[in-house]
Amino acid sequence: MLLAIDAGNTNIKFALVNDDGTPRSRWRMATDARRTADEYAVWLLRLIELEGVKREDVTDVAVATVVPRALYNIQTLATKYFGVEAAIAGRSPFDWGIALDVEEPQSVGADRACNAIAAHAAHAGDLIIISFGTATTVDHVDFNGAYKGGIIAPGLNLSLDALVAATAKLPRIAIEAPKGKSVIGRTTESQMLIGIYWGYVSMIEGLVTRMKAEIGRPVQVIATGGLAALFQQHSHLFDAVDADLTLKGLSLLWRRSVKVPIS
Repeated sequence: MLLAIDAGNTNIKFALVNDDGTPRSRWRMATDARRTADEYAVWLLRLIELEGVKREDVTDVAVATVVPRALYNIQTLATKYFGVEAAIAGRSPFDWGIALDVEEPQSVGADRACNAIAAHAAHAGDLIIISFGTATTVDHVDFNGAYKGGIIAPGLNLSLDALVAATAKLPRIAIEAPKGKSVIGRTTESQMLIGIYWGYVSMIEGLVTRMKAEIGRPVQVIATGGLAALFQQHSHLFDAVDADLTLKGLSLLWRRSVKVPIS
């Protein structure tokens, strides 16, 4: 059984992956580059046990990370507690297998490459992939599956944190969809919520519209990331939402690299 690990800037996601490549069980913890392999193990092995899976059932570990400082302890987790060498996405022989058609292909984040792999495998034609994380990325994957580039914008929580930190009187608020359709807030909190939420919706609408015009072909919009569900009710924004896109891409990349038949 494969243990897939997606180490992002805010959270590290762990998943046991079924033989057909779909995540079976998923867990996440806050990213901390100082966390040791032993700390990961105390937490993770207990969760695996609660799923009725034995440690020895995990025969492979695949990792995609945008946090280089966290990699050593994740690799140590794999060797010390599962007895395997972790396969690292983007490193030979675990290469991407897709064209990274940008000026600096080495700078493309592992999560974005995995998203491209999974989205192209599941959807035909040109794609726009929106990933809501610490940063919000909007990427173009063409009909051949090549990653063509994209956009990086501050994530929703990052934007809110900056707003609160830079002002003396604005409170910290929970991010949620505003009630009703009015964009004229009657309280400080409602005005902040409208500004953050509808401002973000407007940004995504504008960026997608501009990107579609530049691509010039029919495009499907795929959303992923922890905050994708927050905007899912505005179904006109996305053609599909897949919270497991990165993990699926990592699993698919691993299966191709080790030549496991893909059903």
